[in-house]
Amino acid sequence: MNISVIVPLYNEDESIPELYAWIERVMQDNNLSHEIIFVNDGSTDRSWEIIEGLAKTDSHVHGIKFRRNYGKSPALYCGFSMAQGDVVITMDADLQDSPDEIPELYRMIKEDGYDLVSGYKQNRKQGDPLSKTLPTKLFNATARKVSGIHNLHDFNCGLKAYRKEVVKNIEVYGEMHRYIPYLAKNAGFDKIGEKPVHHQARKFGKSKFMGWNRFVNGYLDLITLWFLSSFSRKPMHVFGFLGSMMFFIGFISACIIGADKLYSLSQGIPQRLVTDSPYFYIALTMMIIGTQLFLAGFVADLVSRSSQGRNEYQIEKTV
Repeated sequence: MNISVIVPLYNEDESIPELYAWIERVMQDNNLSHEIIFVNDGSTDRSWEIIEGLAKTDSHVHGIKFRRNYGKSPALYCGFSMAQGDVVITMDADLQDSPDEIPELYRMIKEDGYDLVSGYKQNRKQGDPLSKTLPTKLFNATARKVSGIHNLHDFNCGLKAYRKEVVKNIEVYGEMHRYIPYLAKNAGFDKIGEKPVHHQARKFGKSKFMGWNRFVNGYLDLITLWFLSSFSRKPMHVFGFLGSMMFFIGFISACIIGADKLYSLSQGIPQRLVTDSPYFYIALTMMIIGTQLFLAGFVADLVSRSSQGRNEYQIEKTV
């Protein structure tokens, strides 16, 4: 099979039939064998009924239905698990991503040798509010800096193409869909490209995402991913080091305070009680915090070796 198209969706019953017909037309015009996997993320409208109807009339269509809303990352994770195509395309269901981009994305993976190609929505409408455009620019600039993938301008574009091996070797969870290029790079798939794509105005409904909320969540996820990619296999190295340093500094400080007290007593110099000195409590606090950090690193080491089940989701039906 040439292509698997994965479409995560939430309450998009109006756009599904048109998107399906558009994808089918593009595939037939370019003679590409394919499958379309709709992942219904707990929709409360008629989305699943429409997907079931399409699956009955077209063997290319498959569907996954979550019992409740989990989010885009879990939807992509389950879609990746089901995908069989040599190239996997992800796109949003709101008709803002154009299926006409699929043949060129496919060619870039197969002929140019990219592991991953991300869309770049250059022609976003000028009327987008500052609350949406500013967080997006800050988010992408921060993601480029932290990930080291400097050639991507739009990490969060839903339209992406992947070599099959990429989606089978990365784990997307939580809200990490924004950082799939970073996940791919950490997994050893570092030939990552970008393609300017046409971004259409939303035809039905309204956006499910708010600008500043997305930026804050994205920033926190980026810090998490950076930490996990750097220290997930060696948490004791960072926590243990910091804890040991703080404990050592606190212990030396306490020893200096005690030695100064003993020296003053031996010389008959009046000296206040050690417990009256604020430096004693600072040293004691550093020793306590250092011990806690060291234990945190030890516990994190144990957890990292035994974590399971973070990608288990309640799937009600598949077609």
